[in-house]
Amino acid sequence: MKFAFLFFLLLPIAGQTYVAWRTWQLLPDIMPLRMAIVGLMALAFVTFFVAMSGVIDRWPMSLATLTYEVGTSWLMILLYLFLVFVCLDVLRLCHVVPSAALHSNGWLSGGIAVALTVLFTLAYFHYNDKKRVEMVVTTKKDMKKDVKLVLVSDLHLGYHNTRADLHRWLTLLKAEHPDAILIGGDLIDGSYRPVAQEHMAEEFRSLDIPVIACLGNHDYYTGLNADLQFCRDAGIMVLRDKAIFLDGIGNITVIGRDDRTNRQRKSLSEVMRGVDNSRFLIELDHQPYHLEEAENNGVDFEFAGHTHHGQVWPISWITDAIYEDAFGPLRKGHTQYYVSSGLGIWGAKFRIGTQSEYLVLTIRRQ
Repeated sequence: MKFAFLFFLLLPIAGQTYVAWRTWQLLPDIMPLRMAIVGLMALAFVTFFVAMSGVIDRWPMSLATLTYEVGTSWLMILLYLFLVFVCLDVLRLCHVVPSAALHSNGWLSGGIAVALTVLFTLAYFHYNDKKRVEMVVTTKKDMKKDVKLVLVSDLHLGYHNTRADLHRWLTLLKAEHPDAILIGGDLIDGSYRPVAQEHMAEEFRSLDIPVIACLGNHDYYTGLNADLQFCRDAGIMVLRDKAIFLDGIGNITVIGRDDRTNRQRKSLSEVMRGVDNSRFLIELDHQPYHLEEAENNGVDFEFAGHTHHGQVWPISWITDAIYEDAFGPLRKGHTQYYVSSGLGIWGAKFRIGTQSEYLVLTIRRQ
């Protein structure tokens, strides 16, 4: 665990050092310009660690929000600057790009700045374009009627995803006229302060639609008591290793797993003890590990999140390598799965090669 912490701490520091060194060389040989740009890069990098430390919870809201957004945005920009300079160095080593072209080159440094500005502007608008994903599941179980559910994950409410954002999202979901809304964890990003100060719970209270959720790892990072208080204020029913029959909605039982962060959480078989398997069974489990458990326990549909599908390429390749299903639908035996890339996002509000989405699920009898 300590090794992993050190690795993820040293990795961005090494990346920042490499990018700063390469930027210094590439910029025109004007000392004040070099010092200003590399200095601003260093400040943005430090800002990220300040934001993650939690000290901003004691700052004025506007300053805390700015610090969070600058720090987390820089981390994504740093990733792409790192990729650009690695590609240029590979081309230099292959004698495709002359070494002189990577020193005091105003045209190239300006071109990179413009290209990244365009890329991240488009990525910001793409993040705010919430994709509607539709899925129809048929079953031989007696459903009595078609049931329409909206499922979302990873709202990450906080300094970056504000009440105004939440209002827009819930307006989209309410327009679907669902029988219920299910949330697959990570309601709050990590700090309860902005959620409480903006009274975000009121947005859920005004829905007049049943909302059921499981917890995610960030709900634990927020502080379990604070997170659960938010859910009570919002009228959200939280299932922690519990199952509930949706009386009046359809012949459906929703099973909510506690997050893996709780090492004492029950096994799925324990949670399902006494559950009527003649009903259509939906499992909410934030982190999509051990998907075979749902199949082995007769779950009809499992919904998960957590991966964000990497948020930006090429991190999406890493999540694809880690998880059996990092994004989208999957079928194992009689069990169908959907792993969402999330409605919200952690950190910077950029999507590159991935999407922010909500799932509209219709369940009908065959």
